[in-house]
Amino acid sequence: MLRSTKIVATLGPASSDPVVLERMMRAGVDVVRLNFSHGTAEDHLRRAEMVKEIGRKVGRTVAIMCDLQGPKIRVGRFANGKTVLQKGKHFILDAACELGNDERVGLDYPDLPRDVAEGAVLLLDDGRIMLEVTSVRGDEVHTVVRHGGVLSNNKGINKQGGGLTAPALTAKDMEDIRTAVKTDADYLAVSFPKSGADMYMARELMRAAGGKAFLIAKIERAEAVEPKILMDIMNGSDGIMVARGDLAVEVGDAAVPALQKRMIRMAREANKLTITATQMLESMVASPVPTRAEVSDVANAVLDGTDAVMLSAESASGMYPVEAIMAMDRICIQAEQSQPLSLDQDFLNRVFTRVDQSIAMGALFTAFHLKIKAIAALTESGSTALWMSRLNCGVPIYALTTQTSTRFRCALLRDTYPLAVKYVGHDREELLQEAENVLVSNGLVKDGDLIVLTIGEPIGKAGGTNTMKIVRVGEHRKK
Repeated sequence: MLRSTKIVATLGPASSDPVVLERMMRAGVDVVRLNFSHGTAEDHLRRAEMVKEIGRKVGRTVAIMCDLQGPKIRVGRFANGKTVLQKGKHFILDAACELGNDERVGLDYPDLPRDVAEGAVLLLDDGRIMLEVTSVRGDEVHTVVRHGGVLSNNKGINKQGGGLTAPALTAKDMEDIRTAVKTDADYLAVSFPKSGADMYMARELMRAAGGKAFLIAKIERAEAVEPKILMDIMNGSDGIMVARGDLAVEVGDAAVPALQKRMIRMAREANKLTITATQMLESMVASPVPTRAEVSDVANAVLDGTDAVMLSAESASGMYPVEAIMAMDRICIQAEQSQPLSLDQDFLNRVFTRVDQSIAMGALFTAFHLKIKAIAALTESGSTALWMSRLNCGVPIYALTTQTSTRFRCALLRDTYPLAVKYVGHDREELLQEAENVLVSNGLVKDGDLIVLTIGEPIGKAGGTNTMKIVRVGEHRKK
């Protein structure tokens, strides 16, 4: 059974052993995430090479996503490592403090006093602790504790409703972009973007370093979910990640499910990729089976139309990384089987202004109505496969390409399965025959099956798809 929704797994201490990583790949990982919030450049380069080596060994196209840390908006360190904040007590966030105590703590983000005013609500440690600002005095933010608890070193700070001015790309991120390019990253995830300009800057820095990765914008600021700003960010990106952790802290947890649905819908309509992330199978950090609520969460993301679901701590530091992949796989497949097909409805009110996009949509429509076994998109850039994958026609899309970078970038597309084509000539019929041979040799189609092929002329030119052909497999051999 082919799985339409892709699985992204974060690498970490639990999944850096080659034996474990190989088991994860065989269990169904499509993309591995290298989290630049942890580890050194050498760690990431070594893990990236291991991913490529094991991917070749198991014969799977497993892509690499490098995830930038973004701004560190955190408290500093405590002399005793932590303190206990009691409800109703006063506590000071002090940009000039070096080591914290029971009365105050320093800040890794020294601009906080300029970003807040009396009445602002600060949420620490993923919202577990709530502080209300009573006054700002120079470098000191004076607060009263509304929800208390244990506060330890370097815990994160969010402002309820958003509004922190930290830039999306830090000096560390700029250096990490160069490291990501050295890993041959297929995707680069940018943390906390506030506008399309943040994404354009990341793309320019990546291109200057020689990279070609698809850019993924992590939507985790309250400001970023405003429709105009979200569309601006999407226009500068190749896809978005619904990063539900920080987003939930800023906008409130109850708002996230509806936002997730809206963001995925907007991204698909704009021909952008989507990844749904954060705590999808959180209990599997310590349990070999997910909770029923987690199963529903993953299934609902699939039904929302997300391209991929992502594991974080579950695969990076959990006790059951392989079992988490297997759980994701079976949940996705089951959810996809229950998904209704409504392609004709999806075509209403759509306007196609490009020849290649019109060919892609024509292939989907034909496959949906003719009981086609497979769609084979011969593609240089991957754009044709991307457009096809935005609508669900119930037919697998095989992205056939001579370009290695395109093959790996297509690994994240829903309903899409990248395959390598070795033909380098310029004869259209020979290339179409090679495409059919690739599908047959991989056991994907057999003689008598109907397939739809799309191709562009002149051959080898990106963005030139202008031909669709319906073929019955094996007919040429009977002539």
